Amino acid sequence: MMIDDLSALRVLDFGCGTRKRKGAIGIDINPRTDADVIHDLGKFPYPFDDNRFEEVYVDNVIEHLDDVVGTMEEIYRILQNGGLVKIMVPYFRSRWAFIDPTHRHFFTSDSFAYFDPASPISQIYPYSTARFTVERVVFNEDIASGPTKRLIKWIANRWPNRYERFLGHLIPMDSLSFYLRAQK
Repeated sequence: MMIDDLSALRVLDFGCGTRKRKGAIGIDINPRTDADVIHDLGKFPYPFDDNRFEEVYVDNVIEHLDDVVGTMEEIYRILQNGGLVKIMVPYFRSRWAFIDPTHRHFFTSDSFAYFDPASPISQIYPYSTARFTVERVVFNEDIASGPTKRLIKWIANRWPNRYERFLGHLIPMDSLSFYLRAQK
């Protein structure tokens, strides 16, 4: 499919692999995937116009890239004002974060607070001009668990900072999902 044929689509599946979201434009470096656009996500700029997308899904991709800040700035550039980005990553204490030798970055529940102007972290460390409101952070969103882990998951999602401080090292979650909204 040519990029022109995709002009009506407003959803980007970033690093889509072989499971591209229905109704989305898929972008990936690997030509053996379901991608509509083959592009190295570590190379900027991405081959899309400013304010092109309403939604961007980043499913277990950003931890593989060298430049998280640059990637977030490019996602910000191609998102419309108020556009949603959902980022899914392994939780930094999970064995899944460290089992893959291509993972370059690890994430906590506050990792994207650096991009939220309402966060004290962003105010102290203004690393980027990309601005996102962190709407939600969810532990183990799509992972089924037994009763004990379900209880810990409930605690982690209710009180993420307390969970990370007091329980995360004892019973680590597996993944984090971040819901961010572009502020332009």
